[in-house]
This record gives sequence, structure tokens and C-alpha cells, in this order.
Amino acid sequence: MKSNASAAHGMSDWMLVYDAYEPEQEGLREALCTLGNGYFASRGAATDSPADDVHYPGTYLAGGYNRLTTEIAGHKVENEDLVNLPNWLPLTFKIDDGEWFRLDDVEILSYRQALDLKAGLMHRDLRFRDSLGRTTRWSERRLVSMADPHLAGLAVELAAENWSGRITVRTALDAAITNSGVERYRGLASRHLETLELHHLGADTLFLRVRTNQSLIQVAQAACTRLYRDDVEIDTERHSDVLKDQVRQDIACAVQKGERIVVEKIVAFHTSLDQAISEAGLEAKRSLAHADRFDELLAPHALAWKHLWDDCDIALEDHAERETELKLRVYIFHLLQTVSVHTTERDAGLPARGWHGEAYRGHIFWDELFIFPFLTLRMPILTRALLRYRFRRLPEARRAAREAGYAGAMYPWQSGSTGREESQRLHLNPQSGRWLPDSTHRQRHINAAIAYNIWQYHQATDDHEFLYAYGAEMLLEIARFWASIATYNAAIDRYEIKGVMGPDEYHTAYPGQEGGLDNNAYTNVMAAWVLSRAGDVLDLLPRIHGRRLCERVGLRPEETERWRDISRKLRVPFHGAGIISQFEGYDSLDEFDWKAYEAKYGDIQRLDRILEAEDDTPNRYKVSKQADVLMLFYLFSADELSLLFEQLGYPFDHDTIPRNVDYYLARTSHGSTLSRVAHSWVLARSDRPASWHLFQRALDSDITDIQGGTTPEGIHVGAMAGTIDLIQRCYLGIEMRANILHFDPALPADLGCVKVRLRYRRQMLDIEVDHDRLRISSRALTAALITVAYRGRFRDVAPGDTYEFRLLKPEERDRDENRSARASDDATTESKTLPHGE
Repeated sequence: MKSNASAAHGMSDWMLVYDAYEPEQEGLREALCTLGNGYFASRGAATDSPADDVHYPGTYLAGGYNRLTTEIAGHKVENEDLVNLPNWLPLTFKIDDGEWFRLDDVEILSYRQALDLKAGLMHRDLRFRDSLGRTTRWSERRLVSMADPHLAGLAVELAAENWSGRITVRTALDAAITNSGVERYRGLASRHLETLELHHLGADTLFLRVRTNQSLIQVAQAACTRLYRDDVEIDTERHSDVLKDQVRQDIACAVQKGERIVVEKIVAFHTSLDQAISEAGLEAKRSLAHADRFDELLAPHALAWKHLWDDCDIALEDHAERETELKLRVYIFHLLQTVSVHTTERDAGLPARGWHGEAYRGHIFWDELFIFPFLTLRMPILTRALLRYRFRRLPEARRAAREAGYAGAMYPWQSGSTGREESQRLHLNPQSGRWLPDSTHRQRHINAAIAYNIWQYHQATDDHEFLYAYGAEMLLEIARFWASIATYNAAIDRYEIKGVMGPDEYHTAYPGQEGGLDNNAYTNVMAAWVLSRAGDVLDLLPRIHGRRLCERVGLRPEETERWRDISRKLRVPFHGAGIISQFEGYDSLDEFDWKAYEAKYGDIQRLDRILEAEDDTPNRYKVSKQADVLMLFYLFSADELSLLFEQLGYPFDHDTIPRNVDYYLARTSHGSTLSRVAHSWVLARSDRPASWHLFQRALDSDITDIQGGTTPEGIHVGAMAGTIDLIQRCYLGIEMRANILHFDPALPADLGCVKVRLRYRRQMLDIEVDHDRLRISSRALTAALITVAYRGRFRDVAPGDTYEFRLLKPEERDRDENRSARASDDATTESKTLPHGE
């Protein structure tokens, strides 16, 4: 990857550039050069190549799922997949009666592929020589419109450098598509589409209609391809063919040496899930009929991206951090392509791997926990829409809880179209080639993540209407679930939660057993937090709203009293010198020989696969894939955790965080892209150089595909957003508590100055932070006062106000923190003795 300035645009800060064609890197580049608009996305694949061992064209609809059944190891297994839809890209050419152009079949003289983040364009420029010595230049621009979510386009300039002859351009819409982008899924049923209609309309338009074979989603594409010379349409010869699953057209004209022709292909894309339409096919034809030429589509598209960047950019003023700034913008770009204003009226969640590929089958996990903070403080309407995806699946979550013997709502670890549990029953370990039982559905902590997201959204927006209409009901029903899964142990006067998995994922059960783990510390503490917030939500609701909600869900005062009791008596296991045990019995596991396995395998990020291939299991060892206990320090400040542990009757002194960070960091393989995000965050205060190092590694997660092959299957949206949020919230020290927006900046030495624009409770704030000062400027809008704070210094901010705080130097901060710690220790002395029997 190279971030040099583009001659055409002169913006090295905004261009992701590849200066050579490397077939082995093509899958990664296709994912990173995906273009989308929150409605659909298309991978940055070459237009001349079908799916093969190098190229993988993919177009995906937000929320476009289908289910198929496969027999595996004697079991019939149904999986719901994000469907790879018809490929609208096919465009190639031939000279006279020669071979059709394929990138892999010619001598490449120069190659440059660039993703223009500012304008939302992909460029591909190459010079090549064919087997007869004819040299041609191909200059391509591509967009998926952010202004009109149903339009996309290609503009290719072909220059005949040393030849004259007859050129034939072939354009097509291709429905001969399967889901084959993830190698380990290729043994599963993958043909999701049935072709309904293929034909050509008039002289220059192709039309295709398909339907998913289980969910019955109809998809219609209409494409118009025209040739221009000197901006005037060329009179061409055309011949159309309709094949079994493809409609195509050959367009021919004469070209003289030195001439350039421009090929423009404009495509309209509609589905039966669209709103305010009669029928998808009719609408696709209508949208195409009203579409302009490529440059006319580009202008409003580029304007839409300008407005997005005005609100969502992060500027690092230090010239030395240009590459860091570029990588952050790449990640912001992909986040905004995954979810946009075009998502707000769609019934779609936010998939862990974006709409960029087929990994994780397009399912929605807990990654929202890492993604929503950026969205909520930039474009809260998007968080609201995504939380409504969860609300629409509340009935399914209630059914799941009921069927499992619990009350309330139990959301699934993996969610798709309906909100049922989509976690696979079996998964393939590519290291051993074995299909294994999958226990990840036991990650009940997803419910705490959803509740946390609801609460944080309300803290940031003060959106009471959302709370009344959607948020409160979800949070209360999740609290109900936690109260019902908790069992009372009279011997220790504590409630326990058994048979679950924590975020770590390596540990699925006790050695030699099945059925999950008991008292995962993260799960139990989060459950206590949810039960406490449920009481706060009831207090926030106006009396009439609260009464009606309680009547509707049948919530009685004695039930909330039990919640209060559980929130103060959930068990949190400890071992050693104040180490929070990841789960009950963690201390009895064996230590792992990290050095031996690193020497043997080199890359041991996926230690679970390595051990299983050796007929061993991580369940035997003190190893972690990613942050588990440490997620508590990621989500909550030291002050919040101190109060929470005091509420539970456990000690939480000044050294608890660094002591536990050191302990678990030494036992973590970073097998998830989210791992370095969380660990960078928890080190930000105690070890800024180490935090910055992990931040830079997290920043490379997708740019350089540090997991060695996962990014080509789809980006990691959670890691992307989490990395952005390290700059936005972690290093700026942003917290939202008690109706106050707190700042406590602590920039790493390598970070000189950060500028962001945030939205908080209907005010728009321009924030500028360096090592000496924090400047907060509120834009002149109609909005109520807000309160901001820096280390106990409070300011009421009205629209149009500007405030500046002098930041404490490191030695001043240390003295300030030591005073705070001593005050906290003095105030909580009575809570520092473990209750009898703990």
C-alpha cells in the first residue's frame, strides 16, 4: 500500500493507492476498494474477470439474506447467508477478431489503482500490450451513488496507442453467481438465486430479474452502455445475446491510432424490499430511464460525500501522521458505506464484516458495541435506525428466552433476517479439516451489549421519544432475562449465572466437559449494570409512559425489587492478588507455553485452531483470544467501575486496572481484530507508548490484512470503528455521565493535534486538542444548554460559545490522580473486605 499524492487530485491524505498489479493481493484490494452506499455494495473487482482463484466480484444488498440446507457429517444444517447478487460489472473488449481482454492474459506495462476517499470513486489505470504487440490504455472510474442509492456506474476511457482497428465492447449482467467467497464455506449449499427474466430493452439497455430461492427477494437490474468520442455518442453496431443466466451485448465501432473512446455503463438496482415502489423491475427500468451520464451522476455523489466528510472526518494536524490519518479515513469511508442515511428506512442491521464479502454470512454480532460510539457522536440518526433493527426483533428474542426457560428477551449471538439465533451448529477448522460443534450461541453477553448501546445512545442524544417508544422496552426485557438466568446460591448469599461463554471465545466449557462456563466476570458485572440501569430507565420515564409500559409487559414492583437485589449480589470470582477471574475455576487452568508455540508455528493468533488440530483445546489453559475481563475497563471508567464493584460488595482499588491489564495481556493471542482495539484502550492511561503501538497494529488490521487472509472475505467493521474511536473518545477522554460530556485528553507523544466534530444533545461541537489545550466550540444552532467538563472544571455551553481548557501536564495529572485515588480509597475502605465465603 502506498499513499503518495495523486497527480489528478493532489491529495495524498485522501487516496489509497496501489502502484502495481499483484494477483495474490487482488482479494484484499477488492474488499478495501469496495464501493457502497448503505443500500448495496460492490467489491472492487476487475470488470473483465469472473469469479476465479484471483478475482471475486460480489454485490450485496443490505439485509439481503437467504437460507439453504446442507448435509454435513450426517446432520442437515441450515445456514442463512448474505447473498451474492448478480454481477453488474462485466465490461471488456477485443480488437478485431482477437481475444477478449483479461487482465491476467496481457503484458501489463503500468498499473495504478486508487480509492479516492473524498469523492467516493475507484480509479483503475493501466497500460498493457497484447500478444500482437498492440498497446492500449484503460482508464476507469467507478462509483456506487451516495446521492441516489439505486444507481451505480462505470466510465472507461480506452486509448489505442499504436494500433487502428475495429473495437468490440462486451457488456453484461450476470446471474450465474454463487456464494463462494469464503473457502471454508465452499462445501455448503451456495446457489441462492433463480433467474426469472433476462432480455434487452431497446438498442442499448440490458435487463435482469432474479429471485432468492428461499426468502423470495426479487432483485432487478437495468444497465445502459454507450460509447462516446469527443463527448459525442458514437454510432455503433450492437448484437445482444441471452444465455441461461446472463444477458449481454457486443458494441462495435472503428478506432484509429491515437484515438480515445469512452465507454459508460450506468446501472439501476432495485429489489422487492424497497419502499414506495410498485414492482422492482418496473422501478429499475424507470430509474435507469431518468439517469444521467456518468459525470452528471458524479456531481451529486461527490457532494453527498463532501457533506459526510464535513461531519465525520478526523484531522491529525501533525504532518508526520499523514499515513495514520489516511488509514483512519479509509476506515471511516468503509463504515459510512456500510451504514448511511439510506439505511435509516431499511430493516437492516450492521454486519460484523460489512456488506463487503461473505465472511460470517453477513450476520450481526456484538460489534455494534465498538461501532455505535462513533456513529452516535457523529450521525445519531444512524444509531437510532440500527437500534430499531433490534427492536423489530424483540418478539423473536422473547420467544427465544421463553423456549430456553427464561423470562424477558434473549437476543441471539448471530442475527440476520428474523432475529433468530443464526450461529452455526457446526463449524470447520481449516487447520484440521474437521467439522466441530459450535457453542458460540452461549455468548449471552450480547444482551448486555444491546442494553449498553441503548443507554449510551440516550446519554448522547437525550432522545426521550426513542426511549419511550423503543429503548425502554428493550432494556427492561433484557433486564428480565438477566434476572431469570441468575440463580441464587444460599451458601454464599450470591446470585450466579451458569452455562455461558464470555467474549474470549477460546473457552467454551470446562476441560473434558460441555455446557459452557459459570460466573464469567464480564457477563456478571454487565448483568448487574443492566439491572441497575433498568431501574434508572423506569425513573426517567414520565409516570404515564412508565405505567403503560409496565402494564403492557406485565412488570410488577416485586420483580424490580428482585432486580435490585440481584444487581447487588451477583458473584464475581477473584484469584491471586486481586485478579478478577475470567470465570469460576479459571485459576485452576494450566499456564500455556507461549514461547514453544510461537517457535513452532510463528503466527499463533488462532490458537484455538492450532490446539484443536493437535487434539488439544484452549479450555485447558489460561489463554484468551481477545479481551474478556478487560472489556470492563474498555466500557467503563475507573470511577464507574469503582461504584459498580462497591455496589456488588467487592474491592476495586487504584491498582485493580493496571494489575488485571498486565495479567491478561500476557495471556492473550489477539486472535480477533477487536483484541488490539480493546487492549490499546485499556493501556491508554497507564502506558501510552504501548497503547499507541497496539493502536497502530489495530490500524493495520484490514489495510495489511494482519490475520493473513480474512480481510478479502470482508472487512472488520468493528475493528475499523473501534480504531477510529480510540482517537475520538479514548485519547480525547470522552465520557457521557450524569448529563455531562466529560473530556480528559491524554494524547500519545506521536499524536500532535486532533480535530473532530461531534454532535451531543443537538449541539454540534468542534473539538481541537493538543498536548497543552482543549478547545470546544459550539456551532450556532437552536439547541439547549449542555454541560461539558475537564477534570472537575465544568462549563455550561450554549450554541455559539467557545471554551478553552489548559491541560494538566503529566506530572500534574499524576498528582491529581493520586489525590483522587486516596480520596476514593478512604471513601470505600469498608467495601474492601471480601464477603465471607467469597
